[in-house]
Amino acid sequence: MYTKEEKKLFREIFWSSFLLENSYNYERQQALGFAIGMWPAIKRFYKNKEEQGKALIRHMQIFNTTPHVVTLITGVASAMEKEAATSPDFDLSSINSVKVSLMGPLAGIGDSFFWGTLRIIATAIAIPLCEQGSILGPLLFLLAFNIPHLLVRYYGGVWGYTLGTSVLDKATGSSLMNKVSKAATIVGLMVIGAMSASMVNMEITTQFTLGETPYLIQDFINQIMPNLLPLLYTLFMYWLLARRKRNSTFLLLVTIVFGIAGAYLGIL
Repeated sequence: MYTKEEKKLFREIFWSSFLLENSYNYERQQALGFAIGMWPAIKRFYKNKEEQGKALIRHMQIFNTTPHVVTLITGVASAMEKEAATSPDFDLSSINSVKVSLMGPLAGIGDSFFWGTLRIIATAIAIPLCEQGSILGPLLFLLAFNIPHLLVRYYGGVWGYTLGTSVLDKATGSSLMNKVSKAATIVGLMVIGAMSASMVNMEITTQFTLGETPYLIQDFINQIMPNLLPLLYTLFMYWLLARRKRNSTFLLLVTIVFGIAGAYLGIL
């Protein structure tokens, strides 16, 4: 059974989750919205403003998942923040590691179910009524889509918090948390790598001619390694960020100048 305070926390997590994409941006995507969704837990578990501020900053790392299932991650992160607030030896980096490891798989499941399946079913129910001019068409669409959505969104926070609490209880006095943290870090790095490959697009359009046959340089690069140029550019951005201590605005300006120059010269 959950306490009255925990039930109140679940309700606040549920309502706060609707702000997830209100400040979506290409630098950190849903990070600000997720931090807002974590506020109900942070304000409960941390009693002074300095600790609360550090916790909010911790959740400003890049984040992106299907909005309908975000509360599951919020619940797990809330349980971890509760443990971090009471245990001085808690590894704070494991919180973001677990977040990143969960956001990719849950995004795949959430997109497939809500956008690829449930929305199609709801549309199939609504279209015949809409063609007849019945107001029941849009109403049934909203109900068929949002009843499962709202149930998953609310109970996702409950399940996530329960799951996080049970794992942390079992981890006390054992090496389980270290193993979970290490596994989450590995999965998180894989997710970031996949995001880099899918979201960074760069191709060389330059070609040369031998005889009468044109050859694209990009074709030769792809034979060596597909997505080699996006990988190299991502590593270059990381070098500027981590080694040269440049901020995100500088990286954005470099990317804009590089893109415009490449397009103007006919290279990209």
